[in-house]
Amino acid sequence: MPDNTNQPQSDSRRKFLKYSGAAIGGVVVGGVVGGVIGRGLTPKTTEPAKQPEAAQPGADYNQALMFFSQEQFRLTEAATERIYPKDDLGPGAKELGVAYFIDHQLAGQWGINAREYMMGPFLAGEATQGNFPNVRRHELFTMGLQAIQNLSQTKYQKSFLDLGEAEQDEVLKALEAGNDIKLYGSTGPVFFKLLTNFTMEGVYSDPLYGGNKNMLGWKMKNYPGNQMSYLDIIDKKEFVKMDPQSLRDHLSH
Repeated sequence: MPDNTNQPQSDSRRKFLKYSGAAIGGVVVGGVVGGVIGRGLTPKTTEPAKQPEAAQPGADYNQALMFFSQEQFRLTEAATERIYPKDDLGPGAKELGVAYFIDHQLAGQWGINAREYMMGPFLAGEATQGNFPNVRRHELFTMGLQAIQNLSQTKYQKSFLDLGEAEQDEVLKALEAGNDIKLYGSTGPVFFKLLTNFTMEGVYSDPLYGGNKNMLGWKMKNYPGNQMSYLDIIDKKEFVKMDPQSLRDHLSH
């Protein structure tokens, strides 16, 4: 004959486990376990399916300043746009993000001449040699931007940013020819050459470095960029136009 001495206690324990298990299954556990424990205790409800959210364009993290102030950045944008202006053939330096490329280069090792000997004496070189650098590139660029503003104020009593295109061109021409424009051991023409070289590098460098946005600089030249291989076309005699590829395109390979 079975012993029912503990029957009320066992029944209460079962009910406790059953209902507490249902609560855990519905709130925390879910899935198969929660469905089995709680079956028959609560009515089944069906939630409406969520509509997928529209894909958002990815942020361009290259467009962030690392060295320039906002004014220096705008001056660089304006000056580089006059060196490489937008025309019927394609975008100019501003649209291509050249100022971001320059900013990132100046913020890095190249901007501080990290791999160059920078100890004196600093002697003037021959005409075929150029001068030995005695000022770091990021310092020269900062002084050069201030020289652009000074020339603009002297010549037109306006900020370079407020000038028309023809007036901006005149300021840059004065800088290019201004050997009397002293920039702490350097000159206006030295800075102008750096600015020009920087601009062209920003137009045609890999977009990974901040310029040549969307590879538009390459597309204007039908340049293929950083292709993994030319094996399929190397024997073809005719010109083969290819969609350019950036170094970033090969990160997952």
